[in-house]
Amino acid sequence: MTKRQKIRKSMILISFFLFPATFYYMSPYLIIEASVQGVVNGSFIIFSILFISSLFSGRVFCGWVCPAGGVQETIIPINSQRIARGRMLKWVIWLPWMTTIIIAAFRAGGYDRVDFFYQTTRGLSIGNIQALITYMLVLLLIVTPTLTIGRRSFCHHICWMAPFMVIGRKVRNLVRLPSLQLNAENSKCIHCHACTNHCPMSLPVENMVKDNTMETTDCILCGTCIDVCKSKVFQYEYKRPST
Repeated sequence: MTKRQKIRKSMILISFFLFPATFYYMSPYLIIEASVQGVVNGSFIIFSILFISSLFSGRVFCGWVCPAGGVQETIIPINSQRIARGRMLKWVIWLPWMTTIIIAAFRAGGYDRVDFFYQTTRGLSIGNIQALITYMLVLLLIVTPTLTIGRRSFCHHICWMAPFMVIGRKVRNLVRLPSLQLNAENSKCIHCHACTNHCPMSLPVENMVKDNTMETTDCILCGTCIDVCKSKVFQYEYKRPST
């Protein structure tokens, strides 16, 4: 394992260890509850930051910071099955959820105050038995599809945070903002399959190199393909998207 991957995996693992304290700030339910009261809560702010950051750094959060990513990657040695990307299912979840938030805020007459620590206990998510049970249910929701289906299945099929970054990435491409991207020199590829075999998001990386189509909203910019490629096909670049 390269130094970069040791750092990355340490970061997402630490993020997972902190998840009992932070999961309220990524809660799909609390943002609805807060919106009913006209409150901009922690999850509202975090989701907004994820969208804005994705304009310049894609889905780096998913690959380097996300606590759900941390627990899922620890499960890969148990079930390393590559999976279909399942793009539609998470949108079936996300769209009604966003609609509910908008309706709740409208009925409340809009947002009139900010409370980043809404419903937390001194800033921590778990302060009582109900919060602990909620955390365990969220953890079960993350772990079960990864154990039963394959690599980062929660990311592909369920995650309510990913769509904010997917939309941000599409907006970035539309307005051609300079951003962090993955670039590949297909002339160097020796078709060893290492990049595809090791991709935690089950992307057909070798085919993407061959077709010169590295842009995909499912890439989490984890750098795994960079670090497993002996031919040095891949590199990070900060540039405008190709037309």
